Amino acid sequence: MIDQEEAVMEIIVNAGQSRSLCFEALQAARQGEIEQARELLQQADTFTRQAHKMQTRLIEQDAGEGRQPMTLIMVHAQDHLMTSMLARELSEEIIHLYQRQPRA
Repeated sequence: MIDQEEAVMEIIVNAGQSRSLCFEALQAARQGEIEQARELLQQADTFTRQAHKMQTRLIEQDAGEGRQPMTLIMVHAQDHLMTSMLARELSEEIIHLYQRQPRA
């Protein structure tokens, strides 16, 4: 059985790292470093996958039977993960716009 506190912290840490890398990617794209931006997004994907994998393990352990207590920190972890996933998707679109924009 997965220790819930450790699992939740793993989700928060990995999701936070992913989100940070997405914003670094946006900064790189703003400076015209599109390849670096794409590499940063790939790194972000690695952290998102780790967070999502832990989330999936918690869901499987719960099996829809309410075995996992819903705590404030669990909700916080889910919020971090969803925010990082949204940041990733929006970053991809914004980087695409920067790529299409002619350099001044």
